[in-house]
This record gives sequence, structure tokens and C-alpha cells, in this order.
Amino acid sequence: MLPVGPLGRACLRLRTLHRQQMFRLCPVRLVRMTSEQKNEVLVSPPLDSEPKQYPPKIQQLVNEIAALTLLEIAELNDLLKKTLKIENIGMMQMGAMMPGPSTQPAAQDLDDDVPLKKEKSHFTVKLTDLNAADKVKLIKEVKNCMQGLNLVQAKKLVESLPQEIMANVSKDEAEKIKAALEAAGGKVVLE
Repeated sequence: MLPVGPLGRACLRLRTLHRQQMFRLCPVRLVRMTSEQKNEVLVSPPLDSEPKQYPPKIQQLVNEIAALTLLEIAELNDLLKKTLKIENIGMMQMGAMMPGPSTQPAAQDLDDDVPLKKEKSHFTVKLTDLNAADKVKLIKEVKNCMQGLNLVQAKKLVESLPQEIMANVSKDEAEKIKAALEAAGGKVVLE
């Protein structure tokens, strides 16, 4: 029951205006159904628990792709990327960093008296420790050093030390990254 008085009349007017606008937006048309339409059963959408039915064409494609070898799948992948004009964008996962070059020396013949020493040209930059006071600064610097990394990923990386920051980089670039990370409060090792 609405209150009597000016407030009650205002509420009643608002409710009436609202109903009129609703009927303008979505008019209802009453139509008499024929007996054929009454007997027609509406098809309900499939429930989530029911397995989805795929067209035979799609099932055939999946079966053919499943029968391919790994080399054929790689070729199919390249062709699809070219045909659909998809760019190669690497996805970086936090736990699965690409390993750098092996630090084990190459096996040499036992007959060699003088081992040949090669100077390393590629390095792996590894963040081993941090100053707790400079944690935020270090997270921002890690984000800047690693392409495609957002702040949340950089924070997780810094909190789970030791971690590889960059693998297989030149000596100059490795030195620059090391200097930047150490200036931000991290301890870095070049391997």
C-alpha cells in the first residue's frame, strides 16, 4: 500500500510512467496459435553435462591431424600461420624458462696436449638474491629487462629466486642487464 499524500501520488506517477516506457520499448503482440504450432515441440539447447556433437567434417579433420607425425604437424602449423597471417609470438611461462647454452666444455680428443680455450661469447644472466628494501624497484627493473612480462609475473619471478633473467645474450648486453639489476638492488651472476 502506497502512502497517501504528495509522496504517494509522486510514486504512483513514476510507476505509471515506467510501465508506459516499458511497453513502448518492448510491445507485446497477442497472436492466436494454430493447432500445428501448439503440437510443435521447441528444441531446448544442450545442457552442459551432455557431450557436444561435432559435425562429421570437423571429426574427420581431427582424425586426420591426429594421424600426422610431429614433422608434418610442424609443417601444418607453419602453413596455417602463413595462410591465416598469424604472427609468431612467443608465450613465456614463469616456471619454464629456456635453458641457456651448456656450461660444460666440449669433449676433446685425449691425444691433444694443449686444450684450446674459447672465450665465451654468450651468457646467461641469473638473478640470485635481492635486498628486501629494494624489492619494488627490482620488480620494475626485471619487468623492463624481460620483454612480454607484466608486473605480476615479474613479482612472482623475483619472489622465487634464483631465476634466469636472460639466456644466450652477448657479453655487452649481459653486462648492461647485470648493472641495471644490481643498481635496483639485486645480486646477479653471469654464467
